Amino acid sequence: MKPRILFFDSGIGGLSIYQETMRLLPQVECLYCLDNGAFPYSEKSEEVIIERTATICQKINALYPLDLIVVACNTASTIVLPKLRATFSFPIVGTVPAIKPAAQISQSKHIALVATKGTVKRPYVHQLINNFAGNCRIESFGSTLLVEMAENKLQGIPVNELELNHHLQALKQIGDLDTVVLGCTHFPFLEDELRLALPQVKNFVNSGKAIANRIQSLLITVANKCYDASQCAHDDKKLFATAPLPQAKIQLFNSLGFHLEKILTVE
Repeated sequence: MKPRILFFDSGIGGLSIYQETMRLLPQVECLYCLDNGAFPYSEKSEEVIIERTATICQKINALYPLDLIVVACNTASTIVLPKLRATFSFPIVGTVPAIKPAAQISQSKHIALVATKGTVKRPYVHQLINNFAGNCRIESFGSTLLVEMAENKLQGIPVNELELNHHLQALKQIGDLDTVVLGCTHFPFLEDELRLALPQVKNFVNSGKAIANRIQSLLITVANKCYDASQCAHDDKKLFATAPLPQAKIQLFNSLGFHLEKILTVE
């Protein structure tokens, strides 16, 4: 058997982590679940996010026993990891903003954390800033609109550049801002548009490659698994959702080799 990984997010942003993982580990079996029934997570309470995440992951593990779960969502990762690690015996990988590498590469030491409204207010993120970016000025920019823009872009709807520029006005006015942390897994899909909107920014940093490296290191400990890329079938990518999906999203996942397996009921 190949190692089986579940990528979990409220939407399709987790595909940015999935893609980085596939570049490094094309031989693994991938499942993807989007909790679109509760999208966006940034508008939900911590209790709701924790309970939904645990319930959904348990349902999928009962159907297809997992070797590893990637919580490919910064908002969820800041609160659900203790619950999941207490529930499952296999590794749980979270996704948190790349504050440390951003602080290391910034020349001006003026950084923007662009994330969801939920992520920017979490104590976990404040602790990351205190631990790794104490010598930097951090602009916390919480946005639900950017999440929606990324979702739309992946479904073939162009980003409205005027709307984006207006939305980012506060950051556009900071002349010495040289580094932006893309603190939501949706946002790497908007990097080209963000570079145009924020021309003073030299560095856009996300945690995708670091997460892929972490997954690789953890899978080494999974016994009796096959790592032969030649045995990677094209029909082993299963998609789960918690509400009906529009055709554009189904087509997007189909283009990546995923096939809708089940709409999960979450009470």
